[in-house]
Amino acid sequence: MAVPKKRTSKQRKRKRRTHYKAAAVVTHTCGRCGDPKQPHRVCPTCGYYRDEQVIEVDID
Repeated sequence: MAVPKKRTSKQRKRKRRTHYKAAAVVTHTCGRCGDPKQPHRVCPTCGYYRDEQVIEVDID
């Protein structure tokens, strides 16, 4: 079994982990109302998905 000879420093460990990042949220514009929404999801503004009303949205 391999055992490290020396301890990995905090700096070396953090340099290695600089590439572990969260991906940015992708948004597209809704074809119906033009507001930003996530792809393949119901638009939270108008409630439509693929030209079909899925949820009822109250407009105040």
